[in-house]
Amino acid sequence: MEKRTIEKTESILSYGLFVMFLTHTLTHVAGSIHSTLFPVLKEEFSLSNQQIGLIAAIPPLCTALVTIPTGLLSDRYGAKKLIALSIGMAAIGAFTAGMTHNLLMFIVATTLLTLNSTFFHPPANSYTTKQTTAKDQPKALGILDAGGTFGFALGPLSITILMGTFAFGWRQLYLFWVLPILLSLLALYFLKSEPVKYSPTAVKEEHKEPVQRTELLSPSMIFFLISSGIRRFGGSMTMAFLSIYLVESRGWSLAFLGLMLGASRLMGLVAAPLGGVLAARFGEKRWAVLSLLTSYTCFLLAFLVKPVIPFIALYLSYRFFGILCMPANSSIIANLSPREQRGMGFALSFLPGSVVQAVAPLVAAFIADSIGLYPIFMVSAVAFFIGLGVLQFGVKTK
Repeated sequence: MEKRTIEKTESILSYGLFVMFLTHTLTHVAGSIHSTLFPVLKEEFSLSNQQIGLIAAIPPLCTALVTIPTGLLSDRYGAKKLIALSIGMAAIGAFTAGMTHNLLMFIVATTLLTLNSTFFHPPANSYTTKQTTAKDQPKALGILDAGGTFGFALGPLSITILMGTFAFGWRQLYLFWVLPILLSLLALYFLKSEPVKYSPTAVKEEHKEPVQRTELLSPSMIFFLISSGIRRFGGSMTMAFLSIYLVESRGWSLAFLGLMLGASRLMGLVAAPLGGVLAARFGEKRWAVLSLLTSYTCFLLAFLVKPVIPFIALYLSYRFFGILCMPANSSIIANLSPREQRGMGFALSFLPGSVVQAVAPLVAAFIADSIGLYPIFMVSAVAFFIGLGVLQFGVKTK
């Protein structure tokens, strides 16, 4: 019994998973900075709400164009080469942002910092699911997701620390992250090109994949993509104008804003692995629906209250329960994808988000100019609950 327990732990906490965690962190750290900087950029470049929406829309539009090719490349060439390419793009994007002299140059930089995650996620998720059994899959994905949320936390927190305490300019902030991003290539160098292939005859019956999928675009996968697109539409509208709303309408400082946004993502170090354990125990879909329902309820309540402390508590709860869902979300995608097309399955899962993220900020900008910033978040809440309904009633995982 003790021997089996040790083997199970080693199969999850491997060097490969550590590299996926580390590279996932550094993939997102520089790319998570610009949305918090929107109030500064708006003032420095004299931008309108429509221009802010356009800046937020261009990177995901470019991402949508390369999402499918990225999935094909992931299945063909494996994780190591594409993750190395992703790291290179992140470093170039951060350096370009740090050397920005005009708005066009900044758009190019943020586009690179968005595209790099598109080249990272399909191979990294595919690699992680292939090196674990179906039973442990949500737990491993939880650790992988913790790396991403840690990266999203470090970006805003570095604004608070480096800009707020050490008087860095925002360009210097981007340059600060170039070397750590490049150093992650060293850890990647020692990673095996592919994990050991899964053999159904080599594991116990309870560790086998529950369903051997042969069709990628099944009805459940299509409904899952629709649900994801609707929910990400709401999330994209919120993220495009949340910082501007809190600074302009509620009078927050940029340092305080960065602290809250960083804290909301830093929770992922606990929430993502915990979400993986709970998804493995209660079932991926059941846990996804329950955690998202709680998350979206907290989101709606956050924007219905006026005092700062209740807002922060509810917003952090919204983020915490949303992160709890991430491993279940990824595991559902893996379970709905044929094993040999898993990279493409994960690439497809990001396509709806990339498409709607190119439209949602422009819609949010139109709402802001027409009736104000606050209604953006009410529309986002409606989108959240509609997408959740599609997930509950349209996706069948068994």
